Amino acid sequence: MKEYLQASEEILEGLRTNKEGLSEAEAASRLEKNGKNKLKEAQKDSLLVRFLNQLKDPMVLILIAAAAISGVTAVYAHESFADVIIILAVVVINSLLGVYQESKAEKAIEALQAISAATSKVRRGGKIQTVKSENLVVGDIILLEAGDSIPADARLLDSASLKVEEAALTGESVPVDKIISVLNLGSQKDVPLGDRKNMVYMGSAVVYGRGSAVVTATGMDTEMGKIADAITQAQENATPLQMRLNQLSKTLSTLVLGISVFIFLFDLLRLYPNITGEGILETFMIAVSLAVAAIPEGLAAVVTIVLSIGVTNMSKRNAVIRKLTAVETLGCTNVICSDKTGTLTQNKMTVVDSFCKDERLLGRTMTLCNDAHLNESNAAEGEPTEAALVNYAYKMGIAKNAAEALTPRVGEAPFDSGRKLMSTVHRMEDGSFEQYTKGAPDVLLSRCSFYWDGTDRQPMTEALREEITKANKDLADQALRVLAGAWKRLEKLPEDMSPEALEKDLCFVGLTGMIDPIRPEVKPAIAECKSAGIRTVMITGDHKDTAVAIAKQLGIIKDGSEALTGAELNELSDEQLDAEIVKYSVYARVQPEHKVRIVKAWQNKGMIAAMTGDGVNDAPSIKTANIGIGMGITGTDVTKNVADMVLADDNFATIVNAVGEGRRIYDNIRKAIQFLLSSNLSEVLSIFISTVLGFTILKPVHLLWINLITDTFPAVALGMEREESDTMSCPPRSSKEGIFSKGLGFDVIWQGVMITGVTVLAYFVGHYIESGVFEVAESPDGMTMAFLTLSMAEMFHSLNMRSRRHSIFQVKHHNKYLYAAMIASFLLTTAVIFIPPMAQAFQFEHISLTEYFVSMGLGAIVIPIVEIIKFFQRLSDKRSQAS
Repeated sequence: MKEYLQASEEILEGLRTNKEGLSEAEAASRLEKNGKNKLKEAQKDSLLVRFLNQLKDPMVLILIAAAAISGVTAVYAHESFADVIIILAVVVINSLLGVYQESKAEKAIEALQAISAATSKVRRGGKIQTVKSENLVVGDIILLEAGDSIPADARLLDSASLKVEEAALTGESVPVDKIISVLNLGSQKDVPLGDRKNMVYMGSAVVYGRGSAVVTATGMDTEMGKIADAITQAQENATPLQMRLNQLSKTLSTLVLGISVFIFLFDLLRLYPNITGEGILETFMIAVSLAVAAIPEGLAAVVTIVLSIGVTNMSKRNAVIRKLTAVETLGCTNVICSDKTGTLTQNKMTVVDSFCKDERLLGRTMTLCNDAHLNESNAAEGEPTEAALVNYAYKMGIAKNAAEALTPRVGEAPFDSGRKLMSTVHRMEDGSFEQYTKGAPDVLLSRCSFYWDGTDRQPMTEALREEITKANKDLADQALRVLAGAWKRLEKLPEDMSPEALEKDLCFVGLTGMIDPIRPEVKPAIAECKSAGIRTVMITGDHKDTAVAIAKQLGIIKDGSEALTGAELNELSDEQLDAEIVKYSVYARVQPEHKVRIVKAWQNKGMIAAMTGDGVNDAPSIKTANIGIGMGITGTDVTKNVADMVLADDNFATIVNAVGEGRRIYDNIRKAIQFLLSSNLSEVLSIFISTVLGFTILKPVHLLWINLITDTFPAVALGMEREESDTMSCPPRSSKEGIFSKGLGFDVIWQGVMITGVTVLAYFVGHYIESGVFEVAESPDGMTMAFLTLSMAEMFHSLNMRSRRHSIFQVKHHNKYLYAAMIASFLLTTAVIFIPPMAQAFQFEHISLTEYFVSMGLGAIVIPIVEIIKFFQRLSDKRSQAS
């Protein structure tokens, strides 16, 4: 059906609906019959395919090869298949863990998408409500305004200066002016998609004006659905940290494979000329041991799991992360540029003061030039500022709905954040027309040639302009948000409804002063920002005096010299702004393009800047910022779609919480990296030393067990660690800071050497207890004790890693996940040594309780050693800060 060639009445009849919308029952029935308004998603891989994909990893293939060679040897030598079974079991468990972490990460992202799912305003049964866009059905009446994404294909019923950007569908970059009249086909067989000006299509966005439309197609039946059989959500790109770690893993793999080949050839040369099949196998297994020991298999998985859990926790605290890269960037944030209204304040407006000669006319002006409405309980619904004005008029007996029914709106110039005005034209009961305009007092006053003295309009004088300006300043100094109203009688309906044509020669009516209480949690959040080395910058369209008064209350500035207006900003060149940006923390009377300049100026100073925004015109500044923050309540679809993070509660304190969470996640990932790399380094050094000296300290299956049980689970548990006491007392880290900065690389090396020392010592102690002499020789007791000591040392070392610098005895909170991982590691490691079938499978010798407790003691000694080193590191850090 070609709806663009039909009158709206025909379409409504054909779709069995009307301008009041479908009933709830009918909408539910249609949704059940036709399905959700969603594009087909790409089919997900099955669990089996995901599992097989895990087996493609080069290190897993090496392990499978080792298992195969061990199997052949076991058959040849008539030995047990224990090694084969253990290696394959570890491969399977590792792969299952990989599938689990991949699924967990995917579910976390799906949950975030569900939280930030697009919604649409619809009229159903005559009532306006908000529904999930995926629940729209054909016949629904959707209401559109600037910033909305078009949720489905629809035929326009009403349009007030509606402009739609359709580049995603037609490639046309210039917004299209929409109409509601029937299109004329003329000599064409059909109207091209880009010329269907009375239609709106899924995938496009409203950039100006407002309108209503009836849904004509949903889901795969839309034009977007026709050109894309499977349009999937954009895959989440790896974060810079993940990419650096993947590169690190590849480098380690290459390095270790090289060392393994060298050790293999070195041992073969040592066996020459007595090279046997058994000797080659043994040498190969030593090389495999080295490879297994060196590769931190759990590294990428741990980072992914920690990030996934972190963003899930953030969403529970109202910060919905849309791009994983934002988690890393949050920890580097130096400047937070925040809107005032709704973010620093509660956005619960109430008119508490006014300046006018005719308050009733002022109330009428403010309620008719307004898109909010009264609900069945006569409470205003809509944007908070507009709702406050509707309530203001209602209190003096002017009901918005009744007034608009008597004097219907017949034209308008919608609000625009650039010009800061809105105008509506109404047909009066006697057939004449009146225009009402509201907006920023200084802008509106400049458009007024007259003023209303209470009985008639009079020519505007300079003295009166000064009086109005003073009244505006008096209201603003009380931290009130001030809006002005004006009025004009029209002889006939204007043909030109453009702002330029309507907003001139107006008659000034009065000013309203609205209070918007500060959010109580914001002031302490700003103080926390200061202690964390983060600067808060307030940006508002309000009058400078209002902005300064509120900024002083919040502790953002101390005096008015730290505030700048949009007009003053225009006088500064980009070079001047770059030089002076640090002087200002408040920007008043700004336009959206000013936000981009402010962000760029901070970035030119080498700062990481976060920027909040809600309107469609805020999208460029949000895209420019290092972290773009959209508003979940008042934000438009366009803004939310380009944001890195969306605030579900529009609250500044949520941004600060998210910064703290971002720092915690990054700190914990670094702790997990340090723990894993130092553990793996100790295994590599132990194997290397024993190989060079000519004895076997550990076998591949032992290392696989340690990497799986003693390394991976505590590393994930470290990712759950709560923030340290000084997390938000330290300055932001540099975005250029590497993984191994702040001594992490040095810590990995010395801690790896330390664990190697106690492991090798355990081997020789075990051999001494077994044979009574200290010598380099093969020792079953020594191998068992080395395994137990290495496992326990890494387990106790995970406790050390709860804080990289602070003593673990000063950490006041508990990490139940780490305790559980440690207990599990302890029990399983003890079981594998003392339960005969398991000990036999791992080729462990039964050891005495003396040997057991000596191994435990050697493992536990890493705690006091690390505590002593941390003490001297803290002293060194204090000296560095003092100098």
